Amino acid sequence: MLFIVGSSLFALGSFPPYAQLMDPRAVGITFVVGSLFFTSAGFSQLVQVSGSIRVWAPTDHGKLWWACAVQLVGTVLFNINTIDAMVTTFTVQQENKLVWAPDFFGSIAFLVASHLAWVATCGKLWAVDRADPDWWSALLNYVGSIFFMASALAAFTLDTTGEVLNLAIVNSGTFLGAVCFWLGAWVLLPAPRTAAA
Repeated sequence: MLFIVGSSLFALGSFPPYAQLMDPRAVGITFVVGSLFFTSAGFSQLVQVSGSIRVWAPTDHGKLWWACAVQLVGTVLFNINTIDAMVTTFTVQQENKLVWAPDFFGSIAFLVASHLAWVATCGKLWAVDRADPDWWSALLNYVGSIFFMASALAAFTLDTTGEVLNLAIVNSGTFLGAVCFWLGAWVLLPAPRTAAA
């Protein structure tokens, strides 16, 4: 549920009509709160898989622990990115160092975590198991991480203009990444219980 809420807020914040109609501070707060939900979800994930798992063991569970740990680092970097993005007085160099860099490295962490989760879920580099919700979640999170990386790359601020490289890719990459993470979390929700007759 934490990933669903965080993803919903990231999708909302990157949705052009919302971004155009709302005060920029409200849009920024939307991303900050969404990133906090992502970090809460990442921490919760790590706690769930920790238990008696040996970190250095070359097992699927070890890979899953590392996936969760790396993703948690990525969510913290997104916290830094979204909070720093609310500052409007940065120079271009400060913008790239304090806003773009955490976004970029957070996206790398998400890609690494997605790859580790994918290998842990599939047991190898590629496998198809359409009946397994874990497989769908790993696939959707991997695709979402690719969209987040595209967004991060396009968010680099140019020295010449002071504008991001490509705002359309920033918004669409963030939106599509958030939708993928939303779906990846949704497929893992437990089935609703039916009332006993």
